[in-house]
Amino acid sequence: MEHITMDISSIAAAASVNAAAKVQTEASVRVLKMALDMQGDSVLQLLEALPVPAQQAPVVGSAAGGVVDTWA
Repeated sequence: MEHITMDISSIAAAASVNAAAKVQTEASVRVLKMALDMQGDSVLQLLEALPVPAQQAPVVGSAAGGVVDTWA
């Protein structure tokens, strides 16, 4: 009977260790997700802080390469 009691207690101990490892893993994943979210927010703030470049279409013939001589 003593052998059965040892098996039950070792199974209970293993289950307890397994549950603790699962909780620790879940906590680590949550912390990682929070860190990634914070990095994403920081990147968005940096991108929003960039100045918007002026988008002007070049006038044909006004700059180098604006006119192509196809008769030469």
